[in-house]
Amino acid sequence: MFDKLPIALDITNLEPNVTREMVANGRKLVEAADKDLRSGTCQGADFTGWLKPPLVGDDELSRLKACAKRLRDETDVLLVIGIGGSYLGARAVIEALADDPGKVVYAGQNISSHYIKRLREQLAGKRVAINVISKSGRTTEPALAFRVLKDLVGDAAKSRIVATTDEKKGALLQLAQKEGYERFVIPEDIGGRYSVMSAVGLLPIAYAGIDIDALISGATACAEQCKNPDPEKNPAYFYAIARGILYAQGFSIELLASFEPRLHYIAEWWKQLYGESEGKDGKGLFPASVDFTTDLHSMGQYIQQGRRILAETFLMIEGGEEPVAIPRWEDDSDELNYLAGGEFDEVSKVNQKAYEATATAHHEGGVPNMTITLKQIDAHSLGALLYFFEIACAVSGIMLGVNPFDQPGVEAYKKIMFRLLGKPGFADAECAETTPDYVTF
Repeated sequence: MFDKLPIALDITNLEPNVTREMVANGRKLVEAADKDLRSGTCQGADFTGWLKPPLVGDDELSRLKACAKRLRDETDVLLVIGIGGSYLGARAVIEALADDPGKVVYAGQNISSHYIKRLREQLAGKRVAINVISKSGRTTEPALAFRVLKDLVGDAAKSRIVATTDEKKGALLQLAQKEGYERFVIPEDIGGRYSVMSAVGLLPIAYAGIDIDALISGATACAEQCKNPDPEKNPAYFYAIARGILYAQGFSIELLASFEPRLHYIAEWWKQLYGESEGKDGKGLFPASVDFTTDLHSMGQYIQQGRRILAETFLMIEGGEEPVAIPRWEDDSDELNYLAGGEFDEVSKVNQKAYEATATAHHEGGVPNMTITLKQIDAHSLGALLYFFEIACAVSGIMLGVNPFDQPGVEAYKKIMFRLLGKPGFADAECAETTPDYVTF
């Protein structure tokens, strides 16, 4: 099942919508996309620096590890300030793997005064380090959060604030140079959503005590396997072609579904990766996610019998989970004694059968689905998974005919917001005047 990678792709429930023959017919298309990507002739080719891990040199990696260890020894908590790709990749790995994910907290991903106030209360009396992550230093959400929360480090700002930013320019670089903060580089040729294997993601992940060497080795192994453009030997390209086939058949939403809560932020990272990469020019599958079995009791009804616009990708774990036994009750009041001491006497075994039942039921209900299975949740496997999604997304976007590395639509709300806030230079921004049209009850 796991010959060369800690990832396997199960396509059983894709038929009849997607068959091996259909995927084979898409081989020339994915080969062309692969050639464009690797030759630097695709749209957005200036942002393909993530393609060949490792993304950090040995000397820089050693400095990064030393910085993470120093901060971990000197502080109680790391406050990561960033938005989108500046924090989601790190958070995805930390929430999945860290023994204590709470040692890393986040700001700059929203503009909620309540969130900031509660965060200040949470961090009161603790030794705080800050890793502020921004290429320009002027992105509103993280810049505002840094300005409001910078004082949490107290008098130790010079040693406990680390800036991850552009190497040559930007407001954050200038501030870091002026104040003497330690700095790490956001590579010029890597966009935020593809940056988790750079210092952007690796520093917070290392602070959380996670083996970043194993994470990098997993990504490197997946990159090596994905050099083969044959979708039968490259699961990422099989996944990309299958998504394209489903999209051409009229499916408009892809659900990423997991039965493991630790993978929740993997799905959040995945949603940005695919939404920001493919959602342009009126195209693209809408990426959504659900947490099962929780959401089977809320969204399950719609998935099973709602509009047939959904395709589904399950993210599962093969093994390595700690066993939790199901005890036997004398009165059997909840009628679960049939599980205790039997074949399915552990919670994880019941969870596996819940997945199998869900995948089968959804397939029979008209929701084609496939399953990506990890050998186990560890740093090597997650490194491979992150790269799997990245390269699948890149070739998928190229096959779709869009630039998978830009995000021009993100600027639309910013221009209007800047004008409403009175930011200098935006008074004449092109945007329609609107006034609230309330319904009175």
